[in-house]
Amino acid sequence: MPRYLFLAIVLVTPGLFAQTATLRGQVADESGAVIPEASVILSGSSGPVRATVADKSGSYAFAGVTPGSYSVEASAPQLRQAQPAKVTLKPGLQFLNLVLKVASLSEKVTVAENAAPALSTDSTSNASAVVLQGADLDALSDDPDDLAADLQALAGPSAGPNGGSIFIDGFSGGQLPPKESIREIRINQNPFSPEYDKLGYGKIEIFTKPGSDKYRGTAQWNFANDFWNTRNPYAPEKAYFLLNEFEGNAGGPLTRKSSFTVDAQHNRVDNGSIFNAVVVNPQTLAIEPFAGALVTPGRYTNVSPRVDYQVSENNILMLRYGISHSDVQDNGIGAFDLVSRGYHSQFTNQTVQAAETVLIGKAVNETRFQYYRSASQSIANTADPTIQVLQSFNDGGATLGHTFDTQNSYELQNYTSMVKGKHSWRFGVRLRGQTDENVSPQNFNGTFTFAGGGLAPVLDAQNQPVLDPQGQMVLAPITSIERYRRTLLFMSLNYTPTQIRNLGGGATQFSISTGIAGLIVHQVDAGVFAGDEWRLRPNFTLSLGLRYETQSNIHDYRDIAPRVAFAWAPGGGPGKRAKTVLRAGFGIFYDRFPLSSTLAAERYNGVVQQQYVVANPDFYPNLPPLAALAGSESMPVIQKISLSMRAPYIMQSAATLERQLPRNITLAVTYTNSHGLHIFRSQDINAPLPGTYDPAVRNSGIYPLGRPGAVNLMESAGLYNQNQVISNVNAKLNPGLSLFGFYVFNRALSNTDGIATFPANPYSFAGEYGPAATDVHHRLTIGGSINLRWAVRISPFVVMQSGAPFDITAGNDLFGTTQFNARPGIATDPTKPGVIRTSYGLLDPNPTATEPLLPRNYGRGPGQYNVNLRIAKVFGFGKERGSSGGDPRSGGGTNPMQAATGRGLGGLIGTPSTAHRLNLSIGMSIRNLLNHTNPGPIIGNITSPYFGSANQIAGGQNGEGFYETANNRRLESQIKFTF
Repeated sequence: MPRYLFLAIVLVTPGLFAQTATLRGQVADESGAVIPEASVILSGSSGPVRATVADKSGSYAFAGVTPGSYSVEASAPQLRQAQPAKVTLKPGLQFLNLVLKVASLSEKVTVAENAAPALSTDSTSNASAVVLQGADLDALSDDPDDLAADLQALAGPSAGPNGGSIFIDGFSGGQLPPKESIREIRINQNPFSPEYDKLGYGKIEIFTKPGSDKYRGTAQWNFANDFWNTRNPYAPEKAYFLLNEFEGNAGGPLTRKSSFTVDAQHNRVDNGSIFNAVVVNPQTLAIEPFAGALVTPGRYTNVSPRVDYQVSENNILMLRYGISHSDVQDNGIGAFDLVSRGYHSQFTNQTVQAAETVLIGKAVNETRFQYYRSASQSIANTADPTIQVLQSFNDGGATLGHTFDTQNSYELQNYTSMVKGKHSWRFGVRLRGQTDENVSPQNFNGTFTFAGGGLAPVLDAQNQPVLDPQGQMVLAPITSIERYRRTLLFMSLNYTPTQIRNLGGGATQFSISTGIAGLIVHQVDAGVFAGDEWRLRPNFTLSLGLRYETQSNIHDYRDIAPRVAFAWAPGGGPGKRAKTVLRAGFGIFYDRFPLSSTLAAERYNGVVQQQYVVANPDFYPNLPPLAALAGSESMPVIQKISLSMRAPYIMQSAATLERQLPRNITLAVTYTNSHGLHIFRSQDINAPLPGTYDPAVRNSGIYPLGRPGAVNLMESAGLYNQNQVISNVNAKLNPGLSLFGFYVFNRALSNTDGIATFPANPYSFAGEYGPAATDVHHRLTIGGSINLRWAVRISPFVVMQSGAPFDITAGNDLFGTTQFNARPGIATDPTKPGVIRTSYGLLDPNPTATEPLLPRNYGRGPGQYNVNLRIAKVFGFGKERGSSGGDPRSGGGTNPMQAATGRGLGGLIGTPSTAHRLNLSIGMSIRNLLNHTNPGPIIGNITSPYFGSANQIAGGQNGEGFYETANNRRLESQIKFTF
């Protein structure tokens, strides 16, 4: 079969993926003159692996190399290297230029294997990056949810308004692989590369392990039980929790030219879903706290095989297929959502990946393809209408009904790299397509909403209005739960709807959707880029790049993204190791308009589905006939995309000072500035004109479009500004002690937190520009690995941060937008009825036109910290791989620096493994070691009994579809067998 026909078949065959290393560079002398026909040898731990001869321009290349640690040595007549160059090859292309000296002047220098990466002016060698591999990965959690949280903590708030972006083996999106299959994680590396569309600071790259020439494998069992754990502080008693996670990984050679790896994982988690609300007792009609827990069973299975195949010496293929399935009973229960709100959820995700790396002359070409399919469904436990008592409790059925969603995503990349003289070029194209087949009877069961705010009569002990000396009813602000209580009370007394509403009862709003549930939408986007890393001098590198992007579904064809950066090592040069590097760069990064927003606009266009909203409905708890809702009392809600919609972009600039310190410690201090324009947000363009709407009067208001009903326009008109100072420290003190950490000072301001952000007042943006959701001022992260004697490893991971902002709302729809996001006024008259005294001052939930509204995100939550720890002891048995006195991974022998450092630390530092081929590791993973309570989202509704506090701990649904938040401090025993 012709090779190219075989490759064409491979690209459309499930289970294909590829990532190998390619090393390119140039050989020159100390003056910078190239040296043609120099001999270059690539050696691994067991000796020479490849050899080649530089061409007439002094360029050399090694393609299809298994990632790992190597040394590179070049020679020519009467010329030698001062020392072999150490390099850690990663999937993809890397460059390493070699400098030769006159042989008689050459000096032999011994470099310890554990030496920290030397400072370099290469764009991929920025010391501000966090690179985790080997033992450093042990500091991170095995659980996908906790692992994602750890990575986001490492990325910090540097990723702009949309959070960190994750690339897995070069692909965007997808699902986190099991940690056992991860070879390396890089964060914030080469931030101004034109290859990536997302912000460089906050970019997370994950690379999985390739096959090997020897059989290897691991089997692991993680177990946790609520007996070991501490009570969730928001539960009345310790909630039930049982975790069993079974994981395995195996790999080895298939043939002389191929190898395989396979990952398998099955998790069984029974989580206590904790609800914590304030309800009305159905017998006594008293308002009282109501908290409890329901066991939510979650099951998750993942299998992912991968094949690596060497077609020829210059052509490598790697192939991968992954499938995962999740099944969760009684999902969606917790916080304000009571047991009736549960639903059954399932998803099955499949990933097909293929890649080919070919060395063609002086160029390296990489072709990658990914197909990702996600099929999910959710079934509500009951079809009853939803009862939403704002920030008090949610009851009734889940609004999702019986939902199906099938998404198909395609991604094709073709990148080429080549070296010519002092230039290292990289250019390519990425094409992506996505379809979404969605069946969503969302809110077909209807929702009754009870809101707080507004004034209502004060009732006495007999639930009769209190009168003032003039005989007028005394008025006071009413909470959402009190409005609901009065509704039940006066309904039981057979009051008319008008009487109930006059006494402060009655539902605030009823909404329901009807129409066609199924819809299919699609979208494509493309990006092309070119970049040049130009080594102007041995100690100065200039990086230039340009990227262009475009997409369907919006009319935007002007997304040009230039990138420029430089790195200068003063005092560095041929034969001189740089101890200081100064970097600076600038780039424009675009975001894409999401397909989910296109789906919403096409669904709620008034034709496919109709959304009806009735203010102050008097038919509670009965559902009205749908035909009646087309009358004048209902307000249809329509969603639209602005005709001027364009892709938002952020202009990010940065300057970094890197310094090599004694004892293999590197320090990097970075200042970044991010300025975002055309950020997504929404507004109601048919809101009642100012002064014409009264929340207490049904059907009041004059609408600009001549008919009632919200028209929610999605637009790109937001602003985002961020300034940060980031300090990174990376210390590899010896083979047994590795630590990393960073501190971030951050200040972020914006007038939107995403496309779901509406202005509090639809006719005024005053106060909208304020702290962004990412405005966490201080963040400290510390992690690492400490290998002790007796094959014991300790891996700490600590995250501390100051409080995040939250929005303070009035708890009512003050402007007739059907939203409940209006903010209270800053009271100017403390004697005004209804004014509420808070820690933020006197706030008026019913502001007058002359009162300024409280600024957006004015609240500030408490700080949080999490101390996590993993500790493991390894027992070895069976045949030995090397001498018992050294690290078997290095072939035995004692590292001189390790021995010296061990003596300096009382002989405590050792190796985390044994010399045996078989190893059994027994350990414990502890999340939240200090049992600190980290509150979840802070309630900002000033009429809620929870205002200014939380009713759940921090943490959400994980990537497997369920929660693991039943307990506050969680201990997991871990048993792992390795061969």
